[in-house]
Amino acid sequence: MKKLLFLLLLSPLFLLAQSNQKIMLQVLGSGGPEMNDKRASSSYLIWIDGKSRILIDFGSGASLRFEESDANIEELDMILLTHLHIDHTADLPALLKAGFFTNIKKVLPLYGPYGNSTMPDTKTFIRRLFEDHKGAWQYMGDHLGGKADLQLSAHNVEYSREVQTLLAENNISVEAVSVHHGMIPAIAYRVNIGNKSLTFSGDMNGEFHTLEKLAKGTDILIMHNAVPQTATGTAALLHMTPQTIGEIAQKAQPGTVILSHRMSRTLDKELETISEIRKSYKGKVKFADDGSTFLLL
Repeated sequence: MKKLLFLLLLSPLFLLAQSNQKIMLQVLGSGGPEMNDKRASSSYLIWIDGKSRILIDFGSGASLRFEESDANIEELDMILLTHLHIDHTADLPALLKAGFFTNIKKVLPLYGPYGNSTMPDTKTFIRRLFEDHKGAWQYMGDHLGGKADLQLSAHNVEYSREVQTLLAENNISVEAVSVHHGMIPAIAYRVNIGNKSLTFSGDMNGEFHTLEKLAKGTDILIMHNAVPQTATGTAALLHMTPQTIGEIAQKAQPGTVILSHRMSRTLDKELETISEIRKSYKGKVKFADDGSTFLLL
């Protein structure tokens, strides 16, 4: 960890953090795992002073959106995975392979959740994808401790219902907390840049009551609107209803709530969604689309 922090300290991301930055959130993928919603799956990009620095999730279709945004793999300083479902991770092999055709020379840290009997931990997940002689894409194994110019370094975020700090250097910090996504290990992240912050719920149903602690007073809170108020069964076990979104937002009091991970069961139900949220939360609420940008000054 000390070596990683030292590398990040020398990176342009942390050098930029010492000045007044223009910070922008770009939604690369605003949809879910469906193929009928005309959206890429979940993915977000944080820009700092015009540089594409921090990637949160990278689901199917996100690689095309990344290209369309004019983002640059060489500028990335970290990847944060909320959980390891396909619609949040599917395009990682495409990103790693594309890095081969750039001038990138760095260790790119990737953070993701712990494992359990249902899902592998993040280190194991990445190893199973790329490990030399064993991985699904074993020809990419040189990117995990080999001689490739781009090295992917995976780190597990351990289970904790208390907010933990993953990185804290030169006005940049990344905090995390476990959230409830059924049997799937899942993490919410807060990225603090100077006096600004962005918080990402990932997929969750609110049962742990941890997101409101992590997101308290954040400038932007990205929450996933994957199910309608009438959701029951597995859908409600995995995702927040609009009522829960409103209750969490009321406790966290963010500057703006952005609703993403919009699936066919919530698309065209914006009025009903807002109506439920407004029962608890009266602040700003915006709906995300692929390519949506939100500026923090």
